[in-house]
Amino acid sequence: MADAKVIPFDDDRSRSGSGARQARRRGAGTRRTGAEPAAAGEVQPLSAVHRPAPAETPQGEAARQPDARQEPAPQARPDGEDDGGLERRIASGLSFLRRRLTGEYEVDDFGYDAELTDQVLMSLLRPLYEKYFRVDVKGIENIPKEGGALIVANHSGTLPLDGLMMQVAVHDHHPAGRHLRLLAADLVFVLPVVNELARKLGHTLACTEDAERLLGQGELVGVMPEGFKGIGKPFSERYKLQRFGRGGFVSTALRQGVPIIPCSIVGAEEIYPMIGNAKTLARLLGFPYFPLTPTFPWLGPLGAVPLPTKWTIQFGEPIRTDGYPPEAAEDPMLMFNLTDQVREQIQHTLYKLLVQRRSVFF
Repeated sequence: MADAKVIPFDDDRSRSGSGARQARRRGAGTRRTGAEPAAAGEVQPLSAVHRPAPAETPQGEAARQPDARQEPAPQARPDGEDDGGLERRIASGLSFLRRRLTGEYEVDDFGYDAELTDQVLMSLLRPLYEKYFRVDVKGIENIPKEGGALIVANHSGTLPLDGLMMQVAVHDHHPAGRHLRLLAADLVFVLPVVNELARKLGHTLACTEDAERLLGQGELVGVMPEGFKGIGKPFSERYKLQRFGRGGFVSTALRQGVPIIPCSIVGAEEIYPMIGNAKTLARLLGFPYFPLTPTFPWLGPLGAVPLPTKWTIQFGEPIRTDGYPPEAAEDPMLMFNLTDQVREQIQHTLYKLLVQRRSVFF
């Protein structure tokens, strides 16, 4: 990536739309006039029965009477705006394909492709987020509008879909449209295809150097300290947080002076209820675990479809670290206390959301 260009991560896409065309002018209708008076001196027949003359109508009233022959005015068609929007989308899509084919697009030093993420990858994840898991987002205002911040979340679900849904939540709901850069395990970057997609989405290796560099650039960084212990735990231990490592994320936040934002995710635990672990098969494949669920591997590929649970993602109040001296990052007691504070806040919020939840699926 030495020849990759560094670009800012803020989204400068224009969201303005073209105006609708003018409505077609209404055609002029014909007016119906009153009956003409009889000619002067005309003799009425003697056999005619005398009838009282009709009451006079106010002047101009007859002109205001509707003409049955008048056609209704045509309605203005909104197709002008649709056509303009369609043409704009087609032009944007062709321009996007041209840049992809010619290599005229930019990535940062970590391989993050902002354009591909915004226009393609987020569009692929959004139906899963909005229609399948129907994610509710709370506390998005706790994420700062600018500057670095470290989002710490619980990890669960057998497959790391919770991290992807958290990315969509920040991207789509934050007022500033910020991007979340996730710290991922080594396994992600050795799997074919998954490695490239993770890099394009902005994921990077879960190491101190990468995390500090991103935070120093003012990025939002997401970490799930439970790691494989959280995502691969059995269903009987759902929503019970595992150990948060040695508090390395707290040390990183202290060095950069950025706030720590606890994040609690409810709903991911039930998408693949893990009732067993084929450890021998996991060792042969080089995986940390091989899940056995009520549907996988018994139903084959169909068993890999997650259950359509209802999700809630809540971002808690930030824990500030900019008030500590620089040497605080080396204080093991302070790191332990802050780590425990973050963990307890996430666990307490999980229990609170579970009590409020009506059903796993609704």
